[in-house]
Amino acid sequence: MNPVIGLDIAKRESQGQAFLDKGKPYGRSFTVIHTREGLQLFLQLLKDLEAMSGQKPVVILEATGHYNAPVTQFLDDQNYFYIVVNPILSYQAKKSSSLRKVKTDAIDAYALCEFFYKEEFEHHKTRGVQLLNLRNLTRQHESVTGQFVQIKLQFQAVLDQVFPEFRGVFGALYSAVSLQTLSAFPTLSPLVI
Repeated sequence: MNPVIGLDIAKRESQGQAFLDKGKPYGRSFTVIHTREGLQLFLQLLKDLEAMSGQKPVVILEATGHYNAPVTQFLDDQNYFYIVVNPILSYQAKKSSSLRKVKTDAIDAYALCEFFYKEEFEHHKTRGVQLLNLRNLTRQHESVTGQFVQIKLQFQAVLDQVFPEFRGVFGALYSAVSLQTLSAFPTLSPLVI
């Protein structure tokens, strides 16, 4: 037997479906609440499925950003393998296997199990905390840089309206002398001598 549990992850809970083997669903769909108590109930289901099939089930789920973090952390702590699937791949598989355009979490969990038996997957490799922190820091840097560029463009647009010839006076628009001149003379009011 090759047991699997498909989880359709949402913000506070997930909808799941278990299979003992290809084409052999185990029970009905179920809900996993992302709390300590809910995950303990999920662990009991994992153990029941393991006892029934004789081997540890694999959990398959779509990548959902940080929503899947409580579940994947729990699975890591309990030494269960899980596979995180790109949502585009699972969507294409669901589209090709079903002509119905029904979208429910229970159907999605069922479809993830079927997808598991159609493809060869590698188990999810947990990234180190340092790598995740570096990725987060890089995204924040990119965001701040984008905001900085937008502010500079807005500044230039206002400057062109208030002082149309200002750019030609200074070699570097953002030099200390240029910015101090703008600070000293913020408007076009005539100079009083």
